[in-house]
Amino acid sequence: MRLVLVDDQALFRAGVAVVVDAQPDMEVVGQAGDGREALDVVERERPDVVLMDLRMPVMDGVEATRALFDPARVQARTHPLRVVVLTTFHLDDAAASAIRAGASGFLLKDATPEFLCAAIRTVHAGNAVMTPGDLTALLDRPAAARPVPPAYERLTERERTVFVHAGRGLSNAEIAAAEHLSESTVKTHVSSVLAKLGLRDRVQLVVFAHEHGLLA
Repeated sequence: MRLVLVDDQALFRAGVAVVVDAQPDMEVVGQAGDGREALDVVERERPDVVLMDLRMPVMDGVEATRALFDPARVQARTHPLRVVVLTTFHLDDAAASAIRAGASGFLLKDATPEFLCAAIRTVHAGNAVMTPGDLTALLDRPAAARPVPPAYERLTERERTVFVHAGRGLSNAEIAAAEHLSESTVKTHVSSVLAKLGLRDRVQLVVFAHEHGLLA
């Protein structure tokens, strides 16, 4: 697994690099001190995961994350890119903006080495590194709802029900209990919803639900 570290503090990057490079399945292939430099490093090194600090000079982590998930850049990639943002503040506005921009979750900068490595593996597998409940709390801020895209109309009634539950942060087990379904059936419905809406993962599903006002 190839990683790029982005943080304006060289000492912090060095510490994380020591932890990551000690893992048999990970290697740091590049580092950057600001968001603009990160774009060049990611383009050159083609990592699987980027650990991105939120607050940096020149270009911050939110803007850099947004640029990394620009449609043209995404289309040019040969494999998925995952971004995890690093913050010293729990559930802050900058983290919310980064999630909306495409990040798969966030980590506090004082996370233990064990938690950091587990989170990197989780993100690489296509999952979020924050609980759905934390994600909904992060995004639960008043905002004008965007128009619902036509793709939403393609969801079946059952898929819409599962979509709403997932958008509110419920796990597969909780959705299964609420709707008297098996967890495997719920998982199938969630996968179908993601495919129909063109969403990468449940993080994007929650963002989509909030931004389009579909949880009322």
